[in-house]
Amino acid sequence: MNVLVLNAGSSSLKYQLINVETHEVLAKGICERVGSAEAFHKHGIDENEVVIDTPMPDHNAAMALVLEALTSGPTKAIDSLDDIDAVGHRVVQGGKYFDRSVLIDDDVVAKIDELAELAPLHNKAALMGIEACREQMPGKPMVAVFDTSFFQTIPPKAYMYPLPYELYEKHAIRKYGAHGTSHRYIAERAAAFMDEPLEDLKLITCHLGNGCSISAIDHGVAVDTSMGLTPLDGLMMGTRCGAIDPAIVPFIMEKENLTAAEVNDLMNKKSGLLGISGISNDLRSVRQASEEGDERAQLAYDMYSNSAKKYIGQYIAVMGGVDAIVLTAGVGENCDKMRRMIFAGLQPLGIKIDLEKNRAGLRGEREISTDDSEVRIVIIPTDEEYMIARDTYQLVKEGTLEITELV
Repeated sequence: MNVLVLNAGSSSLKYQLINVETHEVLAKGICERVGSAEAFHKHGIDENEVVIDTPMPDHNAAMALVLEALTSGPTKAIDSLDDIDAVGHRVVQGGKYFDRSVLIDDDVVAKIDELAELAPLHNKAALMGIEACREQMPGKPMVAVFDTSFFQTIPPKAYMYPLPYELYEKHAIRKYGAHGTSHRYIAERAAAFMDEPLEDLKLITCHLGNGCSISAIDHGVAVDTSMGLTPLDGLMMGTRCGAIDPAIVPFIMEKENLTAAEVNDLMNKKSGLLGISGISNDLRSVRQASEEGDERAQLAYDMYSNSAKKYIGQYIAVMGGVDAIVLTAGVGENCDKMRRMIFAGLQPLGIKIDLEKNRAGLRGEREISTDDSEVRIVIIPTDEEYMIARDTYQLVKEGTLEITELV
């Protein structure tokens, strides 16, 4: 079964065509700067990738280009649209309505739209992708896979904020989390890698990249996560500040004469690694500057690792122990120095990193803890697109969602 996986942004359309049975990526690409004069379409796998500057006034036009690239010319991956069996859409915010992936109908579309106030850029973009598919492929079954659904198991003591309860009743202000599809994948895959039932494990899963989140997964069930009402909460990130004293917000607004929108922009787009280092939101650039003696870059590097370390400690306490810590995403998978810094000093908790196993240049699923470490440290490259494709496959072909071992 071939599933087209779509991740629509406000000015982008990212996609993969996946054969679910073989786990093969048949084609992938992205339409960037949709709606601008600088729009371009990148399509292909590895050395076969081509980049074409082409006008895309909206997502409907971008979708048409994607389908044309999939079915014709040198980039052709399938013979016709009939070879696409279903479409899976990444949707960031599912709110209280969706604790799992669902087949898309008019009611689901209405709820995604209603929840847009909690993720205005992301949910509105997802709707543009959904409507473009409906226009280009009428009648094709579609599934919505929500970043937040995995965290609907978090108990009220963890998802509620200590604000007046009426605000929760009126505005649904609570923790929803994000990156749930990634956390779900690496938890399942880590259990398979360790040859242990997921239901027998206490895991801390760490999605560390430009966006960062850490989750506590107790016997297969998410019990806490670092992101909150929005993806701004929790860890220090590339451009996001993460958790700060809330009184800082009105203080900055008054001192810098900023509007609510301006301070929100400051916290989301000008803070984190970029804000502290003054150099970049990319950890690779910050690392290079820190090793060349830049003090602000070194501070940013130290803060990033300290932020992750604190959440790992919190979640060990929440679950009363941990069997394995799982790392993924750009930093988690690739930065040996950051991993060393995060786990430095955690030996009294039974967490010991093996410096040789952790060395730079290694890729793929691997364990980087010492043989005598009580807690295993595992790296699992994430594959959110496959999870979206798998959920779509199960709902469209089998009519149900079940956790099956990832192979």
